[in-house]
Amino acid sequence: MSIRIYLVDDHSMTRAGLRSLLGSIDDLEVVGDGGDARAAIEAIAQLRPDLVLLDITMPGLSGIDAISMIHEVYAGARVVMLTHHEGGRFVEQALSQGAVGYLSKDSEAAELALAVRAVMQGQSYVSPKVMGGLLSAARVDAHGGPGLASLTPREREVFQLLAVGLCNKEVARKLDMSLGTAKKHRENLQRKLDCHSGAELARLAFREGLLEE
Repeated sequence: MSIRIYLVDDHSMTRAGLRSLLGSIDDLEVVGDGGDARAAIEAIAQLRPDLVLLDITMPGLSGIDAISMIHEVYAGARVVMLTHHEGGRFVEQALSQGAVGYLSKDSEAAELALAVRAVMQGQSYVSPKVMGGLLSAARVDAHGGPGLASLTPREREVFQLLAVGLCNKEVARKLDMSLGTAKKHRENLQRKLDCHSGAELARLAFREGLLEE
């Protein structure tokens, strides 16, 4: 019996490539794909796939925040992240939200198939390529504050906007919140992340893969 897979990635060429790759493996079947996480969640509720391959950086709703929402509509879906983000804190966040696997988009077909089969047997799988990032994050957190893993979904949104250079007023307008709320979020971010300026926030975001090159 085939393992039924749903793909979520905002790049259509990536989805097409994955469809072709997975379709060449006998016991794997792609039952659907989507480029928008919210729409994908609705499709997952209907299709009830065995496994969801999920990117992180997408418009509207990030893959990290989508994990728990996927499990709300269909608890039986196993979620595996497939992303270019290899920062340890992203791995930690994904696993803490309920993902059971984490793969780099540079993974070979053999590793992708291995990971899919492993999680379908009840195991967890983190690609050796990104495991170093996970261990690095553990070392950093051992000497510092709670870091990115402690941020709420709203704080992550504010963090991304501040990191690309928006001021408090622009963040407030973009996220439809008061200026005071935006300032409070910034204060909380700087405290949690031990960053004291917008430049430091940007450097941290880039280092951890939150900002695209």
